[in-house]
Amino acid sequence: MDLLTFSAVLGAAVLHAGWNAVVKVGLDRFSSILLLGLFQGAIALVLLPFFPIPASPAWAWLPAAWFLHTGYKLFLIRAYAHGDLSQVYPLARGAAPLMVAIFGAVALGETTTPTKSAAVAAIALGVILMAMKGGSGDLARLPKAALLYALGSAVFTASYTLVDGVGARLAGTASGFALWLFVGDGVAMAFVALWRRGPGVFRPLLGIWKSGLAAGAMSLAAYWIAIWGFTRAPIALVAALRETSVLFALLIAVLFLREPAGPWRWAAAALITAGVVLMRV
Repeated sequence: MDLLTFSAVLGAAVLHAGWNAVVKVGLDRFSSILLLGLFQGAIALVLLPFFPIPASPAWAWLPAAWFLHTGYKLFLIRAYAHGDLSQVYPLARGAAPLMVAIFGAVALGETTTPTKSAAVAAIALGVILMAMKGGSGDLARLPKAALLYALGSAVFTASYTLVDGVGARLAGTASGFALWLFVGDGVAMAFVALWRRGPGVFRPLLGIWKSGLAAGAMSLAAYWIAIWGFTRAPIALVAALRETSVLFALLIAVLFLREPAGPWRWAAAALITAGVVLMRV
């Protein structure tokens, strides 16, 4: 991975941590994720005329991407219903890079050096270690349903990562593919929201449109960069580096929100940092 791609994906991880902080606006999990998806889609729709249309081979991959991104969100919401965010989210995100590395090697023939493989493993395990906020006992007490939904969302994440990577490469324009992805994802979430909660689901979002716009813009930029990265480097490396957002979220919590961080989380931070260093060796 060249220095430009490395730096850009790290920047995307910072943006990812940032939108997670911005989107905490007092809504339930479903409404928060709906807010994010709608504003991502709206921003992408405005930008569509300014970027090339994806090449025809990529269009076969977009419906799969829309389905997988929506499935990831719904599984993550269900995981949150059964477990704490601080444990569910690291499990869901940390398991995904390992799956991407395995599936990518088998399905796409993308292999990396032993050092880069160690970097992916260190970052992924560091992210998972974040779930052990008070020691292994806390993780052991995680409800089985939360664990299953978290791992299910990890499968969706790994799947859409590979689909997005292949689709962007076939599109000939990472930007065009990314924007159509966000538009379709927003439409899919709107239909799911109408189906599950009816038209009233959108009413609480009107009063917090500024937060939605900020979070949507940051999230869109973060994953847009990642999709661009998929066209320049092995997908597994980009996917792992993107998950360092958990490290930046920890730093934001400690330095700006004055939240405590126990030894398990600092150990996780050290492991993630080691993975980032190995990525550049």
